[in-house]
Amino acid sequence: MKILRLNELPMDNDGHFLKGVLPGKYLSGGSLSYKPPGFRTHSHDGPDGVDRHVHDHCEAFVILQGRAVMNIDGTEYPLRTGDVMIIEPGEDHHLISDATDPCINLWLHAGAERHEEQQ
Repeated sequence: MKILRLNELPMDNDGHFLKGVLPGKYLSGGSLSYKPPGFRTHSHDGPDGVDRHVHDHCEAFVILQGRAVMNIDGTEYPLRTGDVMIIEPGEDHHLISDATDPCINLWLHAGAERHEEQQ
């Protein structure tokens, strides 16, 4: 896990804006996500209802508005507008939107190929 601020990102105009932070030549997946107050992502959506959410690749979360907590392997990390969090492969992660200042975030994956709609 890594936490950065948007103004700490490397300034490289070649490639995607998280180049050097999120492995992969191209942004290959993701979405803008609006979270209701207190919402926790991926609760009990693992195999057989297990409360575990992991990937075999890195994932980035960019907090665009509001506040949240990222629970990674049982440890909570506070996030606020402008934070960028990189989840490492194998880390169990759940984003929890703040109850009074709910978050709007991007979640992104990167890889060797462009998103299927760009090919």
